[in-house]
Amino acid sequence: MVVPPLPDQPVGVPTAPSAPMPVAPVGGAARDVQPAQGRSLSDDPLWFKKAVFYEVWVRSFCDSTGTGTGDLNGLASKLDYLAWLGVDCIWIPPFFPSPGRDGGYDVELFTGIQVQVGTHHGMKTLLDEAHARGIRVISDFVVNHTSSDHPWFVSSREDPDGPHGDYYVWRDDDTGYPDARIIFVDTEESNWTFDPVRKQFYWHRFYSHQPDLNYENPKVLEEVLNAMRYWLDLGVDGFRLDAVPYLIEEEGTNCENLPATHEILKRIRAMVDEEYPGRLLLAEANQWPNDVIEYFGDDDECHMAFHFPVMPRLFMALRKGSSEPIRSILADTPELPEGCQWATFLRNHDELTLEMVSEEERKYMWNEYAPVPKMRLNLGIRRRLAPLLDNDQRQIRLMHALLLALPGSPVLYYGDEIGM
Repeated sequence: MVVPPLPDQPVGVPTAPSAPMPVAPVGGAARDVQPAQGRSLSDDPLWFKKAVFYEVWVRSFCDSTGTGTGDLNGLASKLDYLAWLGVDCIWIPPFFPSPGRDGGYDVELFTGIQVQVGTHHGMKTLLDEAHARGIRVISDFVVNHTSSDHPWFVSSREDPDGPHGDYYVWRDDDTGYPDARIIFVDTEESNWTFDPVRKQFYWHRFYSHQPDLNYENPKVLEEVLNAMRYWLDLGVDGFRLDAVPYLIEEEGTNCENLPATHEILKRIRAMVDEEYPGRLLLAEANQWPNDVIEYFGDDDECHMAFHFPVMPRLFMALRKGSSEPIRSILADTPELPEGCQWATFLRNHDELTLEMVSEEERKYMWNEYAPVPKMRLNLGIRRRLAPLLDNDQRQIRLMHALLLALPGSPVLYYGDEIGM
């Protein structure tokens, strides 16, 4: 992939060039770089093993209407830039209707599009134009929960005996599943919240406005599969499956990585393989490699999964001037099934998570990269790459070199290529 020069200081929203972009090659004068020409989609079913991914927040990327909000048409207008950059697959975080209390991960309708972002026609145009340039597009799909504003939840709380009454996990008290950890320790005191309408408690692994779906009810999985089919029929090339370790609850466990969760993923993969061969399932499971390996199954669950623990160790290695943190975690990473791949990254839309480090390592990372408390969020750091690295081009280039050298397919975060 092409790495354009970085500005001396981070800039605002990355504006892709509409004209040829001057680049200073090593040992030569500046030249004009034209957008990539003649690329086509590979018919290799393992295309993702050689791909460069690029996560882009549509609402922050390019505004085509002058409203101050990025949109699908704006993203489509910058596809030549992304093709020139060497991007093989764009990953779009949630664009569904949402109250917006968790960056769109609180979904209100699985088959809709936020009005500010665009229309279904705009999405179809984006997909067609990206495919014409040899770029695939995957989207987030939040399989674990919905917004409390979702029509299913509204119906469930108002009519317990109705068609959506058991689409969520309800109990008369809040004593169930005591071994399940609280993930958002900064904001949540319990995984249960009392609903004054239904007069019962509902289960949520994340924010209290994000009730967990009840996959013990087979109708829930059918609803989710049909929503996936909707986007796959439109031309989406796959999904990043959000928060997959938490789909099933079971007393006496920590409610993570349970066998029944893997059965659900096998059902999703079987549908994709049978009806949409060549499409991708990317698991978001913030777990240790020996746990995440289970989300590949026997090459019958997810095609890819993020390697979360290697990410903070890249930053740790940089500060310590030692490759030991990277070598150690890679040595603890098991071999993958033949048709599977790791996804590696430096930054993304979430905080730089420090869940998969020791308490001592977490304190070290906070001291080195987030000395001011407001830079911290939950068990992580909420800063972009360039500020984390003191806007130092050498460090930014080195970290990208390390990323590209790791086993797996790299996932870039929009704007990092220009030091945003």
